[in-house]
Amino acid sequence: MISDVHRLRRAFDEAELRADTGALNALLAEDFRSIGEQGHVLDKAQWIGKFAEFSYAGLESSDVEVCCYPHAAIVRCVQRSHSTWRGHEMALVVRASQTWVELPEGWRLAGIQFSTLSGA
Repeated sequence: MISDVHRLRRAFDEAELRADTGALNALLAEDFRSIGEQGHVLDKAQWIGKFAEFSYAGLESSDVEVCCYPHAAIVRCVQRSHSTWRGHEMALVVRASQTWVELPEGWRLAGIQFSTLSGA
């Protein structure tokens, strides 16, 4: 089960990096929510829609920790990214927490939350 969650986390990172909205649509639960580093909440449609104005130049996850429970898994990691949003380049280092759930149709990402790492 842990290897499945690691594989899905990597697939999510790849879909994000490539702005693969089809893959993201398949990976995210219908009630997905993202909580950004400043507290902004995005639902599934908003998360996928962000790629109209946003793109990654690089995305790397490290310090990955997976904790599995019956029908759920929590992934914690550090993400370093280089991206462009509305023409502005950004470089961020954040701690991310992902909540994966096992649904009848398979594992889906139900939530992700970001916290900025200062001094990283």
